[in-house]
Amino acid sequence: MATAARCLNATGVAMTRPRIEAADLQQVANVVIEGLAAGKPVEIDGLGVFYPDEEHGPHGFRFEPRRQAQVFIAYVTEDAIPASRLYDALEDAGFSPWMDVRKLLPGQNWPRAIESAIESSDFFVACFSRNSVDKKGGFQSEVRYGLDCERRMPLDEIYLAPVRLDDCRMPRSIQRHLQYIDLFPDWQRGFRRLVHMMRRGPGWRSRWRQDGRKEDATRNE
Repeated sequence: MATAARCLNATGVAMTRPRIEAADLQQVANVVIEGLAAGKPVEIDGLGVFYPDEEHGPHGFRFEPRRQAQVFIAYVTEDAIPASRLYDALEDAGFSPWMDVRKLLPGQNWPRAIESAIESSDFFVACFSRNSVDKKGGFQSEVRYGLDCERRMPLDEIYLAPVRLDDCRMPRSIQRHLQYIDLFPDWQRGFRRLVHMMRRGPGWRSRWRQDGRKEDATRNE
């Protein structure tokens, strides 16, 4: 049975979107109710945010669907500073970045929560560097899982975006199939290329067209 993985971000209580089965719905509802009762917004990754709203009664709430594309950031601990810089820049650019130290709570099932975040993300940014290329562990597992998800995407969809933080060698499996972007020596130029690449994908365009139609329908009601 799939379980709901809870996490916390700067806005309040957050929850990674699980692959929910019927038996899990009550557990998900309980998480939302607990957060709202505490007066905190509850985020379900990939879906949106529940906000406490007294205008709808003493236990009222409102739901705002997520409109930003979610971007999973894979990195190693040694690169936490540049990865955090990337997180902040993506957030400022209108994306919804996902980074373990910003989202996860101590004690939860980290591997499953990370897999769920990768599955629900619109893009996967893998940060390669001299620190990560030859290091065994979670980063390599995340990249392999991201590659598995990328193989299930339509051929013209952009999903996995490798970036280099320094002049490291890129794995052959990445070089053979994917174009990577250098975030050095000119970080700003590299970041602009990354944003442009993600925004030009057909998935991004169709997603924002749908959001625009929803907003127009709401205004016309």
